[in-house]
Amino acid sequence: MSNKNKKYSLTLRIFFGMLFGIVFGFIVRALLYDEATQMEHGYSVYSVLVDGVLSTLGSIFISSLKMLVVPLVFVSLICGTGALSEPSKLGRLGVKSVGLYIFTTCIAITLALTVSIFVGPGEGQQALSTQSDFSPNQAPSLSEVVINMFPSNPINALAEGNMLQIIVFAVLFGIAMSMSGEAGKRLNTFFNDVNDVIMKLVTLVMGLAPYGVFVLMAKLFASTGLETITQLLKYFVLLLILLVIHALVTYPTLLKVFTGLSPIILFKKIRNTALFAFSTSSSSATLPITMETARKKLGVGNSVSSFTLPLGATINMDGTAIMQGVATVFIAQVYGVDLTGSDYLLVVLTATLASIGTAGVPGVGLIMLAMVLQQVNLPVEGIALIIGVDRLLDMTRTVVNVTGDCTVACIVAKSEGELNVDVYNDMNAGLEPNKEN
Repeated sequence: MSNKNKKYSLTLRIFFGMLFGIVFGFIVRALLYDEATQMEHGYSVYSVLVDGVLSTLGSIFISSLKMLVVPLVFVSLICGTGALSEPSKLGRLGVKSVGLYIFTTCIAITLALTVSIFVGPGEGQQALSTQSDFSPNQAPSLSEVVINMFPSNPINALAEGNMLQIIVFAVLFGIAMSMSGEAGKRLNTFFNDVNDVIMKLVTLVMGLAPYGVFVLMAKLFASTGLETITQLLKYFVLLLILLVIHALVTYPTLLKVFTGLSPIILFKKIRNTALFAFSTSSSSATLPITMETARKKLGVGNSVSSFTLPLGATINMDGTAIMQGVATVFIAQVYGVDLTGSDYLLVVLTATLASIGTAGVPGVGLIMLAMVLQQVNLPVEGIALIIGVDRLLDMTRTVVNVTGDCTVACIVAKSEGELNVDVYNDMNAGLEPNKEN
C-alpha cells in the first residue's frame, strides 16, 4: 500500500508542479515584465529569473530526458528484435504500426478540416497582420526520407539521434543476433541487463519530474502574455477542442473496436506520461516514460513496445495534423481565399504523407504546415499569424500524439498476442518499482 501511495503522490506532485509553475509564471510576468521592456541596457530581474535561472534549469531537465532516448530505443529494440522467434513477425509489426499511424493521421486532418469549415475560425480576422516573417526550412522528399533511413555510419546516427536510422540499424543488429547461436544468446543476456539498468535510470529521472515541470511551466507562462491568446481566441479554442475530441473519441473507439479493452483504464494509466508530454512538448523526450508505462502498466510486450513506440514518436503526428487542418482554413479565411473540394482533399493527402516525409526534421510541425499551404497556393507567411499561440497548443498536441502511440501499441500487441491483458486490467500494475510484466 505504501508503494501505491508513493506512486500516486508522484502523479499529484507532477500536477501541482505544473499548476504552481503556471501561477508563478503569471505572477512573474505581471510584476516584472513591464519593467524589463522599459530597460534599454543591462540585466533586469525578469531577464535574470526567466532567461537565466528558469531557462537553464528547464534546459537541464529536457536534456536529462533526451539523454535517455537514444540508448533506450537502441538497446530495447535490439532486445525485442533479438527475442523474436519468427522474422516474419517483424514485417507484420511494421505494416500494422505504420498503417494504424497513417490511418489515425488521416482521421485527424479530416476531422479538423470538416469542423473548421463549419466554424470558420478566420472569419472576421482579415484585419490581422503578420508581425514577423516566417521562412520554413526545406523539407526532404519522401524518397529522400526512405534513402536516409539506412545509415552509412551507425555510430554517427546514434550520436546525432537520427531515430529512423537508429531503428533500422537496431532491427538489423537484433535479427543478426538472433541468428548467431550461442554468441547471440550471450549478447542478448548482456543487452537485457543494460536495458534493466536504463529503465532504472528512467525511474530516477522521473523523481525529478515535479521540479522540472514547475520550471518549464513557469518559463512558458512568464514569457507568454494573455493578449497573444485573446487575439486568436477562436482559433485557439477550436484547435484545443478538436485535439481533445480526437484524444477522447477517436483513440478510445479504435481501442474498443480492435481489442475490446477499456479506454478508461488506458487513460488512467497514462496520466503520468500525459503530464510529461504536456510539460516537455516533445514526444521524443517523453519516449522513455511512454515505454516504461506501456511495458509495466499496460502489459505491452517488449518486442512490440520497443518497435512501435519509437516509430510512433517519430512519425505519429495526429496533433500536428489537426493543427494543419485548422490553420489552413484559418489562413485561407484571413486572406480571403476560397478553397475547393479538391484543395481540401489535397490537404488531407499532403498532411498525411508529410507526417512521414518530415519525420525527425526540427520544427516539423511548421514545416509540414508550410508544405500544406504551398500545395493549395496559400501564403506561407500566414504562419506568422499563429506562431504566438503555437507553443501553448504544441503542449496539447504532444499529449494527443503520445496517447495515440500508446493506443496503437496496445492494438498491435493485442493482435500479435503480445499484450498481457491481466496486467492491462490490473490498476496496481507497475506501481511497484521492481515489478516486471
